[in-house]
Amino acid sequence: MSIELPEPRSLWVDTAPAPDRAGRDLPAEADVVVIGAGIAGLTTAYGLARAGKSVVVLEAAQVASGVSGHTTAKLSAQHALKYATLTSRKGKPAATRYGRAQLEAIEWVARTSSELGIDCGFRRRDSFVYSTDSSQLGKLQQEADAAEAGLPADFVEHVDLPITTVGAVRFVDQAQFHPRHWLLGLADHIERLGGHVVERVRARKLDERPSPTVHTDRGQVKARDVVVATHYPIFDRGLYWARLDITRDLVVAGVGEAPPGMYLDAVTHRSIRGHTEGDRHYVIVGGEHYRTGEPVDVEARYRRLAEAATTFGVTKATHRWSAHDMTTLDNVPYIGRYHPATHHVWVATGFGQWGMTGGTSAGLVLTELITGGDHPAANLYDPNRFDLKSSVTLAEDGAKVGKQYVAGYTRALTSTAGDLAPGTAKVSRRGADVVASYRGEDGQLREVSARCTHLGCVVAFNNAEKTWDCACHGSRFATDGSVIQGPATRPLPPA
Repeated sequence: MSIELPEPRSLWVDTAPAPDRAGRDLPAEADVVVIGAGIAGLTTAYGLARAGKSVVVLEAAQVASGVSGHTTAKLSAQHALKYATLTSRKGKPAATRYGRAQLEAIEWVARTSSELGIDCGFRRRDSFVYSTDSSQLGKLQQEADAAEAGLPADFVEHVDLPITTVGAVRFVDQAQFHPRHWLLGLADHIERLGGHVVERVRARKLDERPSPTVHTDRGQVKARDVVVATHYPIFDRGLYWARLDITRDLVVAGVGEAPPGMYLDAVTHRSIRGHTEGDRHYVIVGGEHYRTGEPVDVEARYRRLAEAATTFGVTKATHRWSAHDMTTLDNVPYIGRYHPATHHVWVATGFGQWGMTGGTSAGLVLTELITGGDHPAANLYDPNRFDLKSSVTLAEDGAKVGKQYVAGYTRALTSTAGDLAPGTAKVSRRGADVVASYRGEDGQLREVSARCTHLGCVVAFNNAEKTWDCACHGSRFATDGSVIQGPATRPLPPA
């Protein structure tokens, strides 16, 4: 059964309109400047504002319009088959500490949404990682054994899905919610505490001395502390561009009766959950991972995901969206000091597709550190940690980036523009330059430089969302060259 796909649009963004904060004045100084109004940034800002700090939040687009508004929105400490690997690599205490930090994040959202009266669709659900492949049974049982100590986990033989499974790891009493309703409510309460949330302002530069100063396209803000919560760290220090691996995930949502829990296939990473908005019931299905910026047929991947969604109850697709996330060298987020030499610049990134609990946990940890306290997970999350296994992964990730860099230029140098049909695009050589050409449905030709303004890799066209994406570090641009997502902060110049 095939279903028609709508134009790309997030269910969360579509069902939670936001007030316009674009025309607000930019304060000249604050105790803390938080860059990024996603879940990590706003959780941090709320915690600091509640602690009595003056806070300014800078957002390049709108609150929760980036990755936080383009997620499957599961609040779960079950992060695929995480705990067996984490135990093997870092030991049982570290794995337990990680899991408890995620559970703390869930309970904080539950408690705070109730205290503040934010109706964000918070619902308790059991979470399952399952498989239909009998060869995975041992891994599932191993994961359950690793997670059972200290976490609400066990192994079950059956799950309530319309497919045959060999078993699953279950985490009981996890949760799901509407992330944009949650974050818009949190932004309102930050402002009630005296904080400032300013949209449509892009940070360009950060001076750390003599005191941290954030330079934007609308002026500058001085602060005692700066938190960079832009998903991909936008300032090239700390070597984050070399220590993060990027993956893009697609999502299709539609009308239908959802199964009672939250589910993830251990092999395909296909995700399923439900959502109710008013009197309408949705099934949300995610998957079809690929490296951001790879020259793949994204539209075909959406079609495959839509076909799979019919198996899980979708009768009509109403929304589709995508987002990418970064994974660190050891699969534990980077939360803490931005680099070893700083004491007042902080970062939160690398949530490995589990940003709802990861970003919330980041906000709780950073609030403690910035106010002079401590947190049990702070050392585990330390962005400046390193070990021998990480050096191997760093080399492998560097090879991937190098391969993408060479492949992009090779494709461009062996291609010519030719005639483009409406709605199509191409990267081609023009003398010594590489040019990204797109012809709109109206017939208008738009041409910009194909060199990403971050570190010069060649972009590739995303035929589903009509964007230019960089496979080296995940920057994304509109067809007119404007920045959609960093680490790039400057647009692609006209060709």
